[in-house]
Amino acid sequence: MRRADRLFQIIQHLHHQRIITAQALAEALEVSTRTIYRDIQDLSLSGVPITSETGQGYRLMRGFQLPPLMFTAEELEALLLGARMVRAWTDKGLAKAANQALQKIQHIIPERLKPELEREDMIVPDFPMQGLAGDQLMLIRKAIKNRQKVRFNYTREDKQSSVRSIHPLGLFYWGKVWTVVGWCELRDSFRHFRLDRMDELKNSGQYFDFTQGQTLQDYLGNECGL
Repeated sequence: MRRADRLFQIIQHLHHQRIITAQALAEALEVSTRTIYRDIQDLSLSGVPITSETGQGYRLMRGFQLPPLMFTAEELEALLLGARMVRAWTDKGLAKAANQALQKIQHIIPERLKPELEREDMIVPDFPMQGLAGDQLMLIRKAIKNRQKVRFNYTREDKQSSVRSIHPLGLFYWGKVWTVVGWCELRDSFRHFRLDRMDELKNSGQYFDFTQGQTLQDYLGNECGL
């Protein structure tokens, strides 16, 4: 790791934690405590307001702002791959947001790292969503955020159809297929539905409250033993 990157990470650790010891910083950054002591001293001399408390550790003074974003080549690779996945496998709204995020990153990173954003050796196949699944994803995503019920016609694999009203709780991607998990008012229990089997999906305009036993955490606890 370059020293400049290590110094930036030290500031990040100090920013995210109220107080942290030199030993904890050394373990997180895989360097010696002596290196941390030297880095802390250099950061202080450069104007970063770091204070130390005997026997407890270091902290940043309140009000200090992190310097402009800095990325390693590998961090940019991860961001690029994630953005391409979002563009290929989600709705138009998130795809647009991913493009805008990459454009912002491109404007702030050093020139030497900009070629990383143009790499083409990590390929994300663009599998088109079946039916109106892309539009469904956007509507359900917003309904989850706003805690609003959704209503739709649903056709099961055996061709049986029914009208459902659910409290949407979470979206899951399984490779080519998105599903939504929610509390189904018809069955009075958790159910998951494939977006590509929905029809006439609508936001009901009705809000729902998180009820004990009916939250996403409850579902995950029951299904995954969390």
